Order: sequence, then C-alpha cells, then structure tokens
Amino acid sequence: MASPEIDTLTQALSRLPGLGPRSARRAVLHLLKKRETALDPLLRALEAVSERLATCSICGNVDTSDPCAVCADPRRDTRQLCVVEEVADLWALERSRLFPGKFHVLGGKLSALDGVRPEDLAIDSLVTRIAAGGVDEVVLAMNATLEGQTTAHYIAERLEGYPVRLTQLAHGLPVGGELDYLDEGTLAQALRARRPVA
Repeated sequence: MASPEIDTLTQALSRLPGLGPRSARRAVLHLLKKRETALDPLLRALEAVSERLATCSICGNVDTSDPCAVCADPRRDTRQLCVVEEVADLWALERSRLFPGKFHVLGGKLSALDGVRPEDLAIDSLVTRIAAGGVDEVVLAMNATLEGQTTAHYIAERLEGYPVRLTQLAHGLPVGGELDYLDEGTLAQALRARRPVA
C-alpha cells in the first residue's frame, strides 16, 4: 500500500501514546497532503528539539536549556518547592499557573512490584537541595495512587529532620463531580479531609 519509508513513519507514530495504527495512518496521510504547512514545520521542530534537548540538572525537567526555563526564571519563589513524580506532572501544574515556586522531578514513584527503589529516583538530590537551605515549604504533589502515597510518605520521613513545612495536594471531590459517580477511595478521602463550613 505504501513505500517502506511511509510505513516506517506510520509505525513510529503508532507507538506514540494515544495513537494506534489507524490514527497514525490518518496523521501520516494528513502530513503527506499538507507537506508545506504540516510536514515540513513538524520536521524542523523535531530536529530543533532533538538537537537541543536537555534534562535540567537542578530539577529534572526536560527542556532545550540547562537550567530549564522554570529554574532560570528569577520571578519564581525559591522558598517553595513542589515535588512531582514525572515531567508531565510538572507541565500540568505549570499549565494551571497557580504554583509560584520551583519544582523537583523524581523520575517515577516507588514500586516494589516494578522494582523501583529509592535510589532509582531523584530523592537524594531532593534531600541535597533541602539541606542547602533556602526552602521553607515542600509540596508533595504525588499522584493519589498507592505507589504515589508510599513515595510521599518515604520523602516525608527523609525530610523529617529539616526545618521545612511539608504539605501535600488535597484529595477528594473533583469540581463538578457527582457523589454517585465517585469511587469509594475518593469519597473516603473527601470525608476524612472535610472542613468546617465558613
């Protein structure tokens, strides 16, 4: 049906998250039809990122510079540090534009089943950042999974002797959520975290 090169492109795209073989074929057809407006700009963007891709030596973010744009921003509050599991979590929090501080990416979460141990994550470098001083609050923004909460608990134990305030993201009812559609874990957390009505 297609040349080996087009087949290779389709297979490469189908390995991306959210794209299966059919979606990849549609994407390739679109790129081929719109070569000047879609394919060529995409190729240039991929080449530019590939040449300059770097992992931030301070926080672990992925960017085209080291330090990354977040760490290099002088307007950020250096006294607040938000710890996340993955770069995608950092990007999600950045999209909200609600956290004014700096970040630290662990590169995963503790998982006995998957063989992920504390030394496999960027926990030691986190402790080093805290030990250097200048951080007043550490926000543990782990996912609300068993592994995420285990990771948060482990980090809290490691930072116990340091003069920082540890906080974590609230868990519970999503905005616009209906009780009937929520799972029991979310309902239980919402009940445990209830607060007085103002």
